[in-house]
Amino acid sequence: MIEHHLETTVTGRYLVEAPDGDGPFPLLAGFHGYGQTADDELAMLRQIPGLERFALCSIEALHPFINAKGQPGASWMTRRDRERRIAENVHYADAVIAKVMAELLFDGRLVLHGFSQGTGMASRAAVLCRHEVTAVMLLGGDIPPELDDLARFRAVHLARGDRDRLYPQKRFEADIIRLREAGIEPSVCEYAGGHGPTGEYFEDAGRFLAGMEFV
Repeated sequence: MIEHHLETTVTGRYLVEAPDGDGPFPLLAGFHGYGQTADDELAMLRQIPGLERFALCSIEALHPFINAKGQPGASWMTRRDRERRIAENVHYADAVIAKVMAELLFDGRLVLHGFSQGTGMASRAAVLCRHEVTAVMLLGGDIPPELDDLARFRAVHLARGDRDRLYPQKRFEADIIRLREAGIEPSVCEYAGGHGPTGEYFEDAGRFLAGMEFV
């Protein structure tokens, strides 16, 4: 048996929500978790207080399937052809962000948000995409081990529910150490909850952005 690969065209889906007014606007781009959709991530971003001046973009993974609830969902990647999928996903995220920037009045400030599996994509986009980020917000998922230049994150909000078994305490603490070694003191939020955001998380995320004078 000989394994082959053939490049083909796949259409990606993303959602954009712009505030009222003429702009320019900062952009908050989000990456959803495993089995979720762009709609789920956009709904999450909307719950962060104080984002009236942000344009929101939610990017859906390229690999759709029916999730455990019998609903449409998507995955960023699996273990198979990992390096190939990473390169494709980075190219895709880069293209989406560039298109949104071109079509909106963009003020130069880009924040990336990732939840669960989407934290890996937000991290890779910050390091490997062409666009410089202002901050990265990671919820319920670790920073990919192969990424070296974490200084490109610039500022980080790192969050975990204290009962989250998918993002255990040891990985959370290891990510904090990695960020500090890269010269970044992360804004850390460990809230009462499991693998998912709570009101406590949203309030802290809003304070992080407000503290950066975005809103």
